[in-house]
Amino acid sequence: MDSDIQRVKQRHGIIGNSEGLERAISIAMQVAPTDMSVLINGESGTGKETFPKIIHENSIRKHAKYIAVNCGAIPEGTIDSELFGHEKGAFTGAHDSRKGYFEVADKGTIFLDEVAELPLSTQVRLLRVLESGEFIRVGSSKEQKIDVRVVAATNVNIEDAVRAGKFREDLYYRLNTVPIIIPPLRERKDDIWFLFRKFSSDIADKYGMPPLDVSDEAMRLLEGYRWPGNIRQLKNITEQIAVIERDQYITPDIVRRYLPEVDVSSLPALAKKEESQSFASEREILYKVLFDMKKDMSDLKKLVYDMMENGADAASSKEENTQILRDLHAQKTNLPSEMPEKYLNKGPEIRHAEHPEDYNEKEKGLIEDTEEYVEESLSLADKEKELISKALEKHNGRRKLAAKDLGISERTLYRKIKEYDIDA
Repeated sequence: MDSDIQRVKQRHGIIGNSEGLERAISIAMQVAPTDMSVLINGESGTGKETFPKIIHENSIRKHAKYIAVNCGAIPEGTIDSELFGHEKGAFTGAHDSRKGYFEVADKGTIFLDEVAELPLSTQVRLLRVLESGEFIRVGSSKEQKIDVRVVAATNVNIEDAVRAGKFREDLYYRLNTVPIIIPPLRERKDDIWFLFRKFSSDIADKYGMPPLDVSDEAMRLLEGYRWPGNIRQLKNITEQIAVIERDQYITPDIVRRYLPEVDVSSLPALAKKEESQSFASEREILYKVLFDMKKDMSDLKKLVYDMMENGADAASSKEENTQILRDLHAQKTNLPSEMPEKYLNKGPEIRHAEHPEDYNEKEKGLIEDTEEYVEESLSLADKEKELISKALEKHNGRRKLAAKDLGISERTLYRKIKEYDIDA
């Protein structure tokens, strides 16, 4: 089956080796010899239009017609006529009888892209074709039989459309006999480098220019971007860079010019204190805690320096310092129950200090050490290195299991091990 998948990739120009992509190709090839209806799900720009061709070319219908129809591009008033045909005089402008797409595709395959855009009345006609192979032209009372394989695709959640009453539930289950899910580009991070190289090579050959060379850091930015437009967006960005940039060596600064939000696309968002907030992962919770700790330490240092300069009474009378004390007190009451008591009650008695000379050298050292330790612990690179080391140790150096535990690809893990010089 692996050799068959590679053959299909070469035949249709599919780039990538991600597990989700290869599973989608495998399902398409397995269902192709049957006459089952297929529903392809995937975001816009993921390449859904390639899979109906794979199904048709590997089926017994491969020598018959293959017709692709974009249901969202046909006006609602004419879509029944386009799909099922019409008789002469059926409506204004119908000067002759006309075959519809289903009739033309008899014995072959019809691909209905954006099937969720079909009007409810057309959905009823389509359901009848799927169940009995029968249809009636617009303006006719004569039933006709056809033998056609239907493959549909959508970039919306049809289950939500069913609940909203915009899509018939019986038609959904009839179309969804075999579902194929095309993964978005953000779940195929290891394929981004191959796709970028392919697109830059294509445009270089087309216009006689040297191919692009991308730095490792710039590639990490591309891999970390969410790509809402998926492969189509990546292709457009690659072509823009190739045509506009004179320097063929792509740096992070060049990438940022074309994807200005690239640096913040993957970071957790911090909500206001009064708003409820949910986190998608433990890593986001860790970021939130670290950011809050850094802010608290900055506020505390400001308060301490102010007290050392002006005295405790003068410093505490300032409105901004009063608010800092209130915030810190509120956070203390919400500390975890397992926090050791010694950390709650020990430390320099700042509130009793009247003058800077009240601080002995030991207490000053404690403050300086604390500052240095907190700054070091907030290094995300150190945290990432520590987590990778722990994962490798947990799985006895087995990188595949460690990568799965960390939620990253093996290729990314290899790069991180080399980058941080981790002994693995």
